[in-house]
Amino acid sequence: MTNDPNFTGPKTEQLVFDAAEAQRKRHPSKVGRVIDHLKREWQLYAMLLPTIIWLLVFLYKPMYGLQIAFKDYSIFRGVAGSAWIGLEHFENLFNNDQFLRALKNTIIMSAYGLLFGFPVPIFLALMFNEVLNQTFKKSAQTIVYLPHFISSVIIAGIVITSFSPSAGIVNTMLGWFGIDAIYFLTKPEWFRPIFIGTGIWQEAGFQSIVYLAAIAGVSPTLYESAVVDGASRWQMMWKITIPSIMATIIIMLIIRIGNILEISFEMIILLYQPATYETADVVNTFIYRQGLQGGQYDFAAAAGLFNAVVAFILVMTANTISKRYSRTSLW
Repeated sequence: MTNDPNFTGPKTEQLVFDAAEAQRKRHPSKVGRVIDHLKREWQLYAMLLPTIIWLLVFLYKPMYGLQIAFKDYSIFRGVAGSAWIGLEHFENLFNNDQFLRALKNTIIMSAYGLLFGFPVPIFLALMFNEVLNQTFKKSAQTIVYLPHFISSVIIAGIVITSFSPSAGIVNTMLGWFGIDAIYFLTKPEWFRPIFIGTGIWQEAGFQSIVYLAAIAGVSPTLYESAVVDGASRWQMMWKITIPSIMATIIIMLIIRIGNILEISFEMIILLYQPATYETADVVNTFIYRQGLQGGQYDFAAAAGLFNAVVAFILVMTANTISKRYSRTSLW
């Protein structure tokens, strides 16, 4: 940096190189930042490794088989050896009256479940939050949580027994009022109310835990200020509790909308019968009959892929709308 021929310090080129190297070290590349992060947090990723392996083996690897939805699949030729037929299975799918009926039933029952089932856990959480007697509160919570931990087979057995025309408690109570016994589970018009009611009874209590956790995170100072201002418990619930957990409600709603085509497969299989296919048959039971019982694996795969694509579109749409209008979203 000097014209003195006797100067023995670093040359200009060396100084420029050193400055660039220092700048690079202060602002490493994205790959460098990722490597540094992995070095710092390797213990956490080591703990995550079993879960990552499980996801890759049981969730991502099976996606290779989705291509049979576009092939004339044969178990003897295998996935790779089966001939491509394009969208033929999807064309047959939308020309299949049974699939269209199953899709219609799925949407109707999901809509009923969303309309009547989604608010119930919120109401339960709000009511539990207002209970002052801790003994009663814990007892009530245990009672409403319990059905979630009972096997679907046992739940279905309870439902079948309760609605039995000969010894069921429902028909017994109807008999007290002089009403003839009704074969509920063989009548298509009764299947949806029974199924939706059973789902609410089984899951509402357990789902309320999410909202109770959200309520527990509300700052007590908000309630203290409201008490000073003379607000009643009803006013505090509407003006403080519900707005404070609204983000949680929206997130759960987005997840519920994404699963709108995922009806409880086990419960329907256990409760429905050919007499109630008209209102009970859903996409998952259609896939079960076509794939496992009928051996049409490629046709069933097409139905399953359609189900997954619709669910993905619903999640993306619900998340986008929520992000735009409420600034709350999953990502």
